[in-house]
Amino acid sequence: MSMALDMGKTDRTLPKLMGLLGKLGPLLALALLVVVGALVSPTFSTTENILNVLTRSSIIGIIAIGATFVITSRGLDLSVGAMAALVAGLSVMVMNGLSASLSATLAVVLGLVAALFLGAAAGFVNGTLTVKGRVEAFIVTLGTMGIMRSLVTWLSDGGSISLDFALRGVGRPLYYGTVLGIPVPIIVFGLLAIAGELVLTRLRFGRHVAAIGSNSEVARYSAISVDKVRIATYVLQGVCVGIATLIYVPRLGAVTPSTGMLWELEAIAAVIIGGTALSGGQGRVWGTVAGVLILGVVSNILNLTDFISPHLNGAFQGAIIIVAVFLQRKRVSA
Repeated sequence: MSMALDMGKTDRTLPKLMGLLGKLGPLLALALLVVVGALVSPTFSTTENILNVLTRSSIIGIIAIGATFVITSRGLDLSVGAMAALVAGLSVMVMNGLSASLSATLAVVLGLVAALFLGAAAGFVNGTLTVKGRVEAFIVTLGTMGIMRSLVTWLSDGGSISLDFALRGVGRPLYYGTVLGIPVPIIVFGLLAIAGELVLTRLRFGRHVAAIGSNSEVARYSAISVDKVRIATYVLQGVCVGIATLIYVPRLGAVTPSTGMLWELEAIAAVIIGGTALSGGQGRVWGTVAGVLILGVVSNILNLTDFISPHLNGAFQGAIIIVAVFLQRKRVSA
C-alpha cells in the first residue's frame, strides 16, 4: 500500500517537474549561454559589453513585446521590419520639415509623436485587413511588408533619408543617454516588458487575447469582442514598432531601404524561444525578454569569437525558430 502511494506521488511529481523545467527553459538556456560567453571570451563579462548587448537587444525586444500579443491571439505580423523602416523614414521627414519653422526640440518631439501615430496606423491597417477581410495574417503582412519596403525605397530614391544635423543632437539621448548609468533603451524596454507582462496576465485585455488564441469561437460565445481585440493586438504591435523606431533613429541619423531588415525574424524567434505558442493561446512576455537576450548573447558571442562567422547569425535564428516550433509541437502531441 505504501509503495503504491509512493509510486503515485512519483507519477504526479515527474510531470510537474518537467513542466517547471519547460517553463524555466528560456532562463536556463540564457544562463548557460552567459557561462559559455564568459568562458570563450574575457571581453564578454565586461560591464561595457553587457550594456552594449542589452542596449542593442532592447530595440528588437520592444518590437517582440508587441509580437507576443499578436502571436498569443493566433496572429502573425511579418511586416514589422519594413514597418520600422517606413515609420522611421516618414518621422525623419516630418522632423526635417518642421525644423524650418519650429525649434529643433519641438520638431523632434512632434516627429516622435508622428512615429507613434504612424506605427499605430500601420498596425491598424494590418489588423483590419486580416480580421475584417478574413485573410490569413501571413498573406496580409507579407503583402504589406513588400508595400512598405518599396515605399521606403521610393521615398529615399534608393539612397537614404537623413536627419538634419541640427536635430541629431536633440535626439541622441534617446539612444545614447543614460539614467543612473543605465542606457535609456534598456530602461524603456524594461518598463514596457513589465507593463506587457501585467497586461497579458493580470488585465482583462490580456485574458481575452489568450482566450481568442485558444479558441476564437468559444471566446465569441463568451461575449468577447474578438475582432476588436485582435485588431487591437496589431495596433499595439505598431505602437511598439513606433517606440523602437524613435529610439533607433538617433543611433544612425538616417534611414535606408535596408533599415529593419530581418527584424521580423528576430522578433518572432524571440517570442517563440520564450515559450509563447505559435498556435496561440499561451503567451509569456517575460519569456520573450529571455528569448531576446538569448539571441543577443548568441550574436555577441559570434562577434567576439572566430569559431563561426557572425554572418551566419541569421541562419542560427532561423534554425532556432524551427527547433522551437518542433519542440512545441512535440509537447502538444505528448
